[in-house]
Amino acid sequence: MAAEGGGKEMNEIKTQFTTREGVYKLLTHSEYSRPNRVPFNSQGSNPVKVSFVNVNDQSGNGDRICFNVGRELYFYIYKGVRKAADLSKPIDKRIYKGTQPTCHDFNHLTATAESVSLLVGFSAGQVQLIDPIKKETSKLFNEERLIDKSRVTCVKWVPGSESLFLVSHASGNMYLYNVEHTCGTTAPHYQLLKQGENYSVHTCKSKSTRNPLLKWTVGEGALNEFAFSPDGKFLACVSQDGFLRVFNFDAVELHGTMKSYFGGLLCVCWSPDGKYIVAGGEDDLVTVWSFLDCRVIARGHGHKSWVSVVAFDHYTTSVEESDPMEFSGSDEDFQDQMIHFGRDRANSTQSRLSKRNSTDSRPVSVTYRFGSVGQDTQLCLWDLTEDILFPHLPLSRTRTHTNVMNATSPPAGATIITNASSNTTNGNNSGANTPGINSLSTTLPRSNSLPHSAGTTTTTANNTNKAGSGGGIGSGIMDSAIATGVSKFATLSLHDRKERHHEKDHKRNHSMGHISSKSSDKLNLLTKTKTDPAKTLGTLLCPRMEDVPLLEPLICKKIAHERLTVLIFLEDCLVTACQEGFICTWARPGKVGLLSSQNQASSPSGTVV
Repeated sequence: MAAEGGGKEMNEIKTQFTTREGVYKLLTHSEYSRPNRVPFNSQGSNPVKVSFVNVNDQSGNGDRICFNVGRELYFYIYKGVRKAADLSKPIDKRIYKGTQPTCHDFNHLTATAESVSLLVGFSAGQVQLIDPIKKETSKLFNEERLIDKSRVTCVKWVPGSESLFLVSHASGNMYLYNVEHTCGTTAPHYQLLKQGENYSVHTCKSKSTRNPLLKWTVGEGALNEFAFSPDGKFLACVSQDGFLRVFNFDAVELHGTMKSYFGGLLCVCWSPDGKYIVAGGEDDLVTVWSFLDCRVIARGHGHKSWVSVVAFDHYTTSVEESDPMEFSGSDEDFQDQMIHFGRDRANSTQSRLSKRNSTDSRPVSVTYRFGSVGQDTQLCLWDLTEDILFPHLPLSRTRTHTNVMNATSPPAGATIITNASSNTTNGNNSGANTPGINSLSTTLPRSNSLPHSAGTTTTTANNTNKAGSGGGIGSGIMDSAIATGVSKFATLSLHDRKERHHEKDHKRNHSMGHISSKSSDKLNLLTKTKTDPAKTLGTLLCPRMEDVPLLEPLICKKIAHERLTVLIFLEDCLVTACQEGFICTWARPGKVGLLSSQNQASSPSGTVV
């Protein structure tokens, strides 16, 4: 699919593409950039990044967009598919000297029409808190670079908190800050809080509370990106050493790991229900990892260069309840009954997906949609369907052209173990050579997957213990040796993080019982060792290509002249950006008509075809 035609056609920039739900169209009048629209000379500059926030404006146009281009940072009203972009009137514009913005993140909890809190990370290591509506600069963290001198690679507010935020650096360190505390005038002293395989966590040792609250050292080389799970309890990190590491953030425990096929991992994201993680990087692949089973379940190959961003589409991801049945009838009838695309909204997707975790054993039809962009200037869209997620379950009918399966799912919380006596994996050490792994006797069914060998191996994590460390802060780490440091961190966090809606918690959030106190003690005894990549190939950490399904992209289109650095899915569009500094809006099927009549008059379809 990656190569459509040849020669000139392959190098043509696409302005629309078609999926089964319809046609996505580039809205040229909704393109954001620097006010002069001149392509940016991106050599030596940090990637262009984009952040969105909704300020609940009474006018109904409450979306705001922030993006960085070189030394510049812009803040605009985002009009999306509704109106043309007005680049002449940025709400705020900043030009920095001696350093460049590298990443940024809005606090959605505190955003109002009068004020927003925006964190900006910089190439020299500082982090700035600004309010682009009030045009104020509140605070500068790591100002003297006493905490870390390396480039900020990712900055995010801690979910549910108005004051806590997490910052990662090219040094391989992450730091937890509180906006209400100062950084101090001398370099911080640290006290070991928790240590495990290739990671350690320290608290800041001082007479008075100061930043950073915690220092995480993770893996070898730069820590390229991290992402919080939808419930905010887990943290996925990808590093230049090629490892994905998933932590219980509150308990400071390692949940599982995965290794890239080769090279560093550059980007990571969670599925809307928190059951799957997708990572991409220098192996040109997208890799799908099961959070519950702690194993790779699929890889996708469509890019010709490094994958820079992966993101799930919450609005196209679909879960459809169905009754167990064998369908007979025409293809049209089958499609009418089985396909449900583009109708779900983010507020309902989570609850619908979570039905798989309930005790209700009624089957559901599942399709996760995610996308990726890369340095090859291509956009890929992928579907993750039941034949990939549940290859061991009987399927009533396979439809390769729809990728929608009707399968009977097991009761939620149940674990299918092919060999109960030996085929289990500890989630803390998913990369260990596990004895007793059975080979499936039949090939995995194909939907959007390429052929693969019949000797595919599979294993699942033992998730039968529901007690678990998925509860509150510090639930799994209050032992006598580190009680002082943890209680200090826990007190701060409990006050700063908003109370979650416990009635929305599902068994998924309480199924981490295999991270027991004994395994925690073992982790504490482990020293930081460098893993030999050659020894991980063919293990659960990094299965061989023929051992897992290989996904084909639904679409793979060249959409820019320069490498792509942004992919964000919104309700009525998706947003991409390239290193030339152009932020493009792609209207979802049926949404292009929302453009004003004035815009349609100048461009009848709102696109250039």
